[in-house]
Amino acid sequence: MLLEKLPLHVDVLIVGGGPIGALVVQRLAAAGINALLVDAKPRIEADPRALALSWASFEALDRVGLWGEELTATAITKVHISQQGTIGRTELLASELGLPALGFVVDYDKLARRAFNTLSESTAKAALGYRVSKITRLARFAQIKIDGPKGEEQLTARLVVLADGGQLISQLDDIIQTIKPYHQHAILAKLTPSEPHGGMAYERFANDTTMALLPNGKDFTLVWPQSPELASKRLAMSEDDFIQEVSRRFSGRIAGFSSVASRASWPLALKTLNSVVGRRVVLIGNAAQTLHPVAGQGLNLGLRDATTLAELIISTRQDEIGEAAQLARYARLRKKDADLVTHFTDGLITYFDHPGPLLKHGRSLGLIAMDQISWLRKGFAKRMVFGAR
Repeated sequence: MLLEKLPLHVDVLIVGGGPIGALVVQRLAAAGINALLVDAKPRIEADPRALALSWASFEALDRVGLWGEELTATAITKVHISQQGTIGRTELLASELGLPALGFVVDYDKLARRAFNTLSESTAKAALGYRVSKITRLARFAQIKIDGPKGEEQLTARLVVLADGGQLISQLDDIIQTIKPYHQHAILAKLTPSEPHGGMAYERFANDTTMALLPNGKDFTLVWPQSPELASKRLAMSEDDFIQEVSRRFSGRIAGFSSVASRASWPLALKTLNSVVGRRVVLIGNAAQTLHPVAGQGLNLGLRDATTLAELIISTRQDEIGEAAQLARYARLRKKDADLVTHFTDGLITYFDHPGPLLKHGRSLGLIAMDQISWLRKGFAKRMVFGAR
């Protein structure tokens, strides 16, 4: 339900209308919680990014109507992980977990558009094209100033949920963000394989970087981190030269590629907080942590944030929403999963990107061991699909 005039008070205000914020407001609305979502964007623009969503994320989105045929999602049934120049490799299989798929690849703009569409079609209250300009947090509630099509409006809320990617962190004096630059840009491109991919995703620890190929329709979406200088040069390459550069790093694993399109790049950094909760506020998704994309865990982690928070609010008495005890409980519930995924993703970059023959062959032996020890392989796959429980 899209509103043209904001209410004076809500129990929960969600800032950010992407999949994560939309999941929270849909869950709360279904439970009868007085919640409102606002987003500064009136519509979703084109975006070249593709997302790898785990099976658990698919289930969470589908439960609240955020999944649909228009997403044209591509199932990932297998993930092939290998080290270039060695025999080290392993495969994660959906069948080993008793699942139809490990996850799905969707285009970000299609998923975000689906989230916006559900806001207008459901009973959840939302206001699009409304930008939060100021948050004043008091003992019993937060006062929020919002710039909308008709000028400034104000409302109060027991709890403010920031699912805005971190745009409003600077207003929170009790929360500190730490940024670790990777000094890398990620090239994103669509590559058409010479042979059908069969639902296989690839994680490749090449000699000079860590790369990923995600099955996306009949194509692959490539995620290729590298220095900003190399990214600039490779974006300017001819199609043939670019394909050769990628093919060389996947030699022996993929037959090759016939074409490339939609090349783009963006800078990479790890962003974390000293706390994901503060006075009358909680941060989720990319507002809480922004990860390196190569492991494809960022949105999955954020959706688990959203699910946990929604379930906690639903189980909380109205007069306890936004209270310090509730927020402390949320932080405890999410700490293990967030810490493990953050350290794992950061470790992929710092450990697997480290040059040297000893480390290279050590990584190869690790992959061989995972391939041979079924409980280790299945445990790792479960963690990637469902997070730390």
